[in-house]
Amino acid sequence: MQDDILLTPWRDFPVEDTDPFAPPDEEKWDFVLVSDIHEVGSEKEIKRKKFLDELSKKGFTIKKIEDKKLFYGVRAPKQIFRKYQWLLRNPDSRPQDPDAHHDIPVTTRIRIVNFILQNTTTPDLEKLHDLMKKKVFEATFPLHEKEEVREFLKEKWARWRDIFCQQPIEKIRCYFGEKVALYFAWLGWYTCLLGIAAVVGMVIFVAGITVFSSSQVSKEICEASDTIMCPLCDQKCPFWLLSDTCTYAKVTHMIDNEGTVLFAMFMAIWATVFLELWKRQRATVVTDWDLYRWDEEEEELAMELINNLQHEPRQYQHSYFRSTIVLLLVLVMIAVLIGIAHALVIYRVIATALFTQSNFEFVREQATTMAVMTGAVLHYLTIVIMTKVNRRVALYLCDLEKPRTFSQRENNFTVKIFTFQFFTNFSSLFYIAFFLGRINGHPGNYVRIAGKWRLEECHPSGCITDLFIQMAIIMLLKQTISNVMEYLVPWIAYKIRKKQRRPKKRSMMLGEEEEAEDPCKRQWLSNYQLNEVNIFSLFDEFLEMVIQYSFTTIFVAAFPLAPLLAFCNNLFEIRLDAIKMMRLCRRMVPRKANDIGIWLQVLEAIGILAVIGNGLVIAITSDFIPLQVYKYTYSPCMTENSTGIDCSTGYINHSLSVFRIQDFEPHTKVPEMLPAFVRSEIKECRYRDYRNADDYSYTVQFWHIFAARLAFLILFEHAALCVKLIAAWYVPDVPQSVKNRFLERKHSNLRKELSMMEYSTEV
Repeated sequence: MQDDILLTPWRDFPVEDTDPFAPPDEEKWDFVLVSDIHEVGSEKEIKRKKFLDELSKKGFTIKKIEDKKLFYGVRAPKQIFRKYQWLLRNPDSRPQDPDAHHDIPVTTRIRIVNFILQNTTTPDLEKLHDLMKKKVFEATFPLHEKEEVREFLKEKWARWRDIFCQQPIEKIRCYFGEKVALYFAWLGWYTCLLGIAAVVGMVIFVAGITVFSSSQVSKEICEASDTIMCPLCDQKCPFWLLSDTCTYAKVTHMIDNEGTVLFAMFMAIWATVFLELWKRQRATVVTDWDLYRWDEEEEELAMELINNLQHEPRQYQHSYFRSTIVLLLVLVMIAVLIGIAHALVIYRVIATALFTQSNFEFVREQATTMAVMTGAVLHYLTIVIMTKVNRRVALYLCDLEKPRTFSQRENNFTVKIFTFQFFTNFSSLFYIAFFLGRINGHPGNYVRIAGKWRLEECHPSGCITDLFIQMAIIMLLKQTISNVMEYLVPWIAYKIRKKQRRPKKRSMMLGEEEEAEDPCKRQWLSNYQLNEVNIFSLFDEFLEMVIQYSFTTIFVAAFPLAPLLAFCNNLFEIRLDAIKMMRLCRRMVPRKANDIGIWLQVLEAIGILAVIGNGLVIAITSDFIPLQVYKYTYSPCMTENSTGIDCSTGYINHSLSVFRIQDFEPHTKVPEMLPAFVRSEIKECRYRDYRNADDYSYTVQFWHIFAARLAFLILFEHAALCVKLIAAWYVPDVPQSVKNRFLERKHSNLRKELSMMEYSTEV
């Protein structure tokens, strides 16, 4: 009678009470624990026995297999899953496979068992996490089963040949759970829309190539064979001719043109539309999964009660003192990361000085470019190193905060690690974009590091090419070396472990029968040989993509090819992640989710930063504003009413200031003369700035340009933010079909309730 009452809520269940552990599924195990073979009576052996005894008290079935390690297979009793269904009335009661004798999906089984394993406490008040720290257990993992779903994913998803095929999101959900499925759904959606941005960026870049040699500014630089420029360093750098940098000027104009402004505005709108369309896509997907109104806190409380009926929930708490300490430590860490960016600046300054003193003519001539390129490589290396440091610091800060739940801990960790990674990746880029060439002083009064090395200058055609080179090198290195290492390291590790574990065949004696091997042993060993996964495995993939999204949007005005590189990378990234999860790594513990979590807020913050960043790049880094001010204020078109010439004629001469050679700093060695000039004839040189020739104060033109930059920045950002808000309003977060589905469901439920009430009244 008790069983009848218990089974009442499940109207869709079969009539008979099917035992989920009956043959042929009796050898299926939920989890495997791996331990070293400890001495009998040792502390570790006693702790292990206490933990396994606690599992036995909860009704778990435990199977032991001994090899070079001890393997314990654990299987939870079916009453645990009945409690879960009863508490949550969850649609998971539907079987994944009609032929399988499981009341709930395998992903839900694994998730529940993992929660109980992680929260089972021994009499010594130790949990599994503590025991693994003390090396009592070496590993714990769910098994890759030879299921139909897994074989389908291995053949149709986790292969390089399927790189252009659509992802089977529903199958991924059935095997890895909703969290992983939503990651791949988001990544696929992001890559799809990235294709549009990549095409537009490619068009802008090709358009820049077509005007490679036609720019009036480039022509003036190439023809300036009598414009003598001030030396780029103090010792061995000679005076040089502006026309020597003809190619550099053409490359700069290829990047820095009117199309760049339009593309920056386009990407600001694209970022908003992408997020709004993703919200719609996510709403549709999770509604199909019956998870739209799923409550994570309720599920966690339910599993806590299933694990321990006497459990009391942790209350919400907030400590202003602890929050203040964490905030101060975060600011200290940010200061350290900015300090590292300053160290990279110092490297570029010193490297430029050393390259200019080289005995090789090519190195001397390309000193600035080589300093930029080697600085970019060094920046990439600091990113690799600081990523590991940032993780440890973020974890330590999360421990200080003492979050109430795992989800809260994950959110806190996400915000901190992204903040640290953002400063690690972008501090150097911010310097190049907004400070390079603007805080270096002028000839006769240079700003110097340690009173010796002077800061870098911008090229006469602008600093945007330096930003382009830095972006290109970092993105190419991140997307080639990082991805190669991401695949090769687990692949090599798997091959080595597999080779080491390969059993040697024993020679058989005449008449001796071969001993039958336990089928579980082979399966458990093969799973153990795979690479370890942890709670951060999926987090790392999200972080990698969000940092890439930042590169693709924030400085896209300086690097229009960023969306194209990201698009190509993501096509491989999807299959790379799939191959790792299916073939090289142990099975992830499935997690239930109905969105991508706090990453959505991070992406929205990046969208706002993209508007500000691109506005600053165009207003400050680009020569777009100074050129427009010249065209409409100082050009021949305005001063002489000339209509038959290009309005940018004379811009280069207008943007260069004059410096008298006699005003060099006393301790500065006067540079060598040009071979084609007599030293006594060189009385002055030119440099990029807007200063008077007599006292080197700023000219009126400088303040005109400054005001125009500020006005453009305000106008661009307000226009872009307004367009973002309009786009967000225009594209609803939830499709009408989803709203109508919930409306019909509510209406149907209310009608049934009313009908039942009327029927009971009549009876």
